[in-house]
Amino acid sequence: MGETRAERMRIPLAADVIRATAEKHGVCVRPFTMEVGDTATGELRYVPVPCGSTVESVCLPCARKAKALRQAQCREGWHLTEEPTLTPAPPSDDHTELLTYRADLVAAYREVVEHDQAEAEELREEVAGVDVELRQLGMRGRLPALDVPAKRAVKRSTRRRQDAPNLPRRKVAKTTVGREFAGKFRPSMFVTLTCDTYGPVRGDGSPVDLRYDPAKLRAWVDAEAA
Repeated sequence: MGETRAERMRIPLAADVIRATAEKHGVCVRPFTMEVGDTATGELRYVPVPCGSTVESVCLPCARKAKALRQAQCREGWHLTEEPTLTPAPPSDDHTELLTYRADLVAAYREVVEHDQAEAEELREEVAGVDVELRQLGMRGRLPALDVPAKRAVKRSTRRRQDAPNLPRRKVAKTTVGREFAGKFRPSMFVTLTCDTYGPVRGDGSPVDLRYDPAKLRAWVDAEAA
């Protein structure tokens, strides 16, 4: 005999199984897809990006990561009173020598890539090793690609209408320390609290809308009146 409808309804849904598995391994349960274009080769690829929600009922893994990040920031001095030093250190001799060597390898690679694939592969591996050494020395940023891009990357125009007035601009200062209030308080030190007069809330802090449940609304009004 086949399964009854009641037995089938008790079987877990695929969406619930996927969500439980993602939460078990700490993976975002509702990622969105972002299109990423390589400016060197013009290649387009799609990368899943976590939703970054801070509400556990929406995405438990992302909310826990956000909470852990805030705790670490508070422990390590999130409330700075002085601007940190962000000036990059000057390149060392090792940096310049390795980058010169890399440039020679790239030139040699582009000369032989069309007619000698074996040598080209050896040069590619050597360039990859040089890139690893540069990263280990402490270098950030993107290095030029080995292969010349086949087509230029698509650039979308952001030109505004010429007959539209200029938008007002506010001067932006290059600072990381937040603005002070009352001489000693910063926004990162504030805590949001929900007063008891706000009404009933769920465990995650979201409000409960009682307009669609008259019985619950009457019970809450009676409790408040008592």
